[in-house]
Amino acid sequence: MTVAVPTPSISPGLVVRHIPRPLKLADFGLIAFDMDSTLITIECIDEIADAVGKKAEVAAITEATMRGEIKDFKESLRRRVALLEGVPVGALQEVYDQRLRLSPGAPELVGACREAGLKVLLVSGGFTFFADRVMARLGIDFARSNLLEEDGGRLTGRVRAQDWGDICDGAEKRRTLLEVASLLRLAPSQTIAVGDGANDLPMMGAAGLSVAFHAKPKVREQAMVAIDAGGLDRLLEVVQP
Repeated sequence: MTVAVPTPSISPGLVVRHIPRPLKLADFGLIAFDMDSTLITIECIDEIADAVGKKAEVAAITEATMRGEIKDFKESLRRRVALLEGVPVGALQEVYDQRLRLSPGAPELVGACREAGLKVLLVSGGFTFFADRVMARLGIDFARSNLLEEDGGRLTGRVRAQDWGDICDGAEKRRTLLEVASLLRLAPSQTIAVGDGANDLPMMGAAGLSVAFHAKPKVREQAMVAIDAGGLDRLLEVVQP
């Protein structure tokens, strides 16, 4: 008989709340990750803005959005992307080459999930330029993210609509998680969602297991697992391979 564990840290920097234990990766069929500040260590939009000297301005909007102080993610993203107008497309490659790093434990956790038979989903309010490369680098199965519009080798300051919609916000993250789960014939309870910001809360709320990684307080408080120190692979201390 399993017993719900209402609180505490099972080891320093790792908090577990209200989940039956022990859990195994084999109990799940899909794990969904946010990208910026979760699978990778940076917020890509902030680093692109640095190319035009607007990092502080963009980063302030990003931070307020991730804390949940700016409620409308779509409007927040449009405001930030508008500040990127005129940035050379080559700046994206420079950010990827020089600044983008995988979060500690990301390859290990993704690898363990794949070995256990889970499918892996990257669902991001960030951009396809980076999501596609992270997807290939980690062997991720599915990805959804936003597409920056380009013209003449420069960003236009707009996001281009895609077949599924215009902007991947919190509602779209949740919808994508549930859609992919349904296609895989999985119940929501067989999914894991990992994120750090307020726009991750809808998908985390829909998943069977919600994981906050070095997250904003609002997200950390609502997650079933909070990794406050160490890498993503610390989830394997809670969900056994």
